Amino acid sequence: MKPVFGVGQAWSCIVMSAFAIVILSVIGALFKSGHHSMMGSTQDPQDGAAVAATVFGAVAVYAVFLVGCSFQAFLHIRDNRRGAITLS
Repeated sequence: MKPVFGVGQAWSCIVMSAFAIVILSVIGALFKSGHHSMMGSTQDPQDGAAVAATVFGAVAVYAVFLVGCSFQAFLHIRDNRRGAITLS
C-alpha cells in the first residue's frame, strides 16, 4: 500500500492532532466539572455537561485523524526501509 499524503503532511497532522487532543481534553474536563473559569460568567453556557460532550466528540474526531496520519507516517517509514533500488 502506498501513502496518500506526503511525509511532512503526515507528521504535521500527527503533531496538530496530538496537541488538539490534549488541549480539548482539558477544556472538556473543565466544562464537565463546572469549573468557574468556564462556567462563572453570565454569558457562559448553562449546561456544562452538554458542552463537554461536544468537546469530547471533537477529541474523538482528532483521535481518528491521529490514527490515520500515524498510519500514513508508518507507510512512509516502511517505504524508506525498502531502499531506492527495486526490481520492477
